[in-house]
Amino acid sequence: MKKTVILCMTLAAGLVACNNQGSDKDSVEKADSTNQVKMDSSTTAQPAIATDQETTDFLVKAANGGMTEVKAAEIASTKSSNKSITDFAAMMKTDHGAANSEVIALAQKRNVTLPTSVSDNSQKELDDMAKMNGKDFDKDYVKAMVKGHEETVDMFKKASDKVKDSEVKIFIDNTLPTLQKHLDAIKQIQKNLK
Repeated sequence: MKKTVILCMTLAAGLVACNNQGSDKDSVEKADSTNQVKMDSSTTAQPAIATDQETTDFLVKAANGGMTEVKAAEIASTKSSNKSITDFAAMMKTDHGAANSEVIALAQKRNVTLPTSVSDNSQKELDDMAKMNGKDFDKDYVKAMVKGHEETVDMFKKASDKVKDSEVKIFIDNTLPTLQKHLDAIKQIQKNLK
């Protein structure tokens, strides 16, 4: 009994320390730290569905990427006067907004903590993008969307091979064609801008 109390107090102190020391960490790092503590702790209440490191990492990265896409699309919808870009931005808000909801639901079932805001790096890119106007904005947004979607398609393909959780794998495999459609569309927009 005494050992159990000491163990619980130690774990609680560790959780508080992790949460308090995270004040200088970005939201993604905080989520990763919290998830690591959950995985390392055998006394944490077990989630409805147990998860592995690959699944947890994927969900955190997907959440950050999805939030970043939506925020970038919100900026594009007000900054760009190019109809193809504003139409693409509207598609990003709809598609990534829906995918973000699915990621949240999958994470909740698995007791995975997701970032509450985009990573510091993503926020810096969004802030820099928001300072631009006109054709400079359009070029920067399109370039960022091509790069982001190439990286996201690659991440989803790798996760499809590594993630063992069947429900998350189904989400990945069902989302990949949409991401590829986005990549193809933004590459066409990029081609037309030149």
